[in-house]
Amino acid sequence: MQFDVITLFPEMVLQAASHGVTGKALETNLASINVWNPRDYVIDKHKTVDDRPYGGGPGMVMKYQPLHDALTDAKKKHLARESSKVIYLSPQGKVITQQVLSEALNLSQIILVAGRYEGIDERFIMLDCDEEWSLGDYVISGGELAALIVIDAMLRLIPGVLGDSESALYDSHSDGLLDYPHYTRPETIAALTVPTVLTSGHHADIDRWRHKQALGRTWQKRPDLLKNKQLNAEQKNLLNEFILESNPIKV
Repeated sequence: MQFDVITLFPEMVLQAASHGVTGKALETNLASINVWNPRDYVIDKHKTVDDRPYGGGPGMVMKYQPLHDALTDAKKKHLARESSKVIYLSPQGKVITQQVLSEALNLSQIILVAGRYEGIDERFIMLDCDEEWSLGDYVISGGELAALIVIDAMLRLIPGVLGDSESALYDSHSDGLLDYPHYTRPETIAALTVPTVLTSGHHADIDRWRHKQALGRTWQKRPDLLKNKQLNAEQKNLLNEFILESNPIKV
C-alpha cells in the first residue's frame, strides 16, 4: 500500500509515522509514505500558498495551483492509476468507518490531502479529488493528524503489520460491534477480580463470554450500531442474557 500525503508540514507526518505500527510497516516494506509540500510548487514571486477569500471573511484559503502541481507529481509516482484515489480530509466529508477503510484496502495508492487555514480552493475539490473523508463532526487545525489516523487504521488491516495476525479481527467495529473487555495480571485489583470464565481454560466458554460482552457493550455504549446490524438467534440470546445480568429482576 502506498500513501501519499500533500501537506504544508511534511516533517510532522514523517516523524509521527516512524513510530509504532506505522513505523513497523514502513521498515518491513509493507507500506510506503511519500510527502508532497505545496510550497515546493509555488510559482508566484511572493512564494505564497494561500490568499484572501473572494467575498471577504476571516482567514486565508489554500490556492489551487500549488495543490494541483503537488498532486500531479504524487500521481506520477504511481503507475497503476486505476487503483489510486485522491481523498481530501475535510469536516464536510463522509465519516470514516471501519468499513470505509476496509474497502479502501483494494486500492494500491491513496493520496491524502491535508488542508490548512480556512480551507482550500473549492475548484481543487471539484476537479482533482475523488472523495472527502471526515473524522467526525468537529474541526482540527489541519489535515495532517487526520491523514496519520487514516494511515494507522488502514495499516492495521494489512496482513503482517500487527504482531498477531488475528488482532485486527477483534478490534472494535471490525464486525460492527465494540470490543469485549480485556484483563491481564494481577488477577485482583482494588477488589475487582478477573471474570472466572477467563481463567477456566474452557475456550468455547471464553469465546461465548467475549461475544456476549461485545454485544452488551455495544448495547450500552453505542446502541446506534445495533440498529444497523442484523443479529442472528444466538446473538439475540446472548444480548438478552447480558441485559438480564446487567438488570437483575429484584423479587
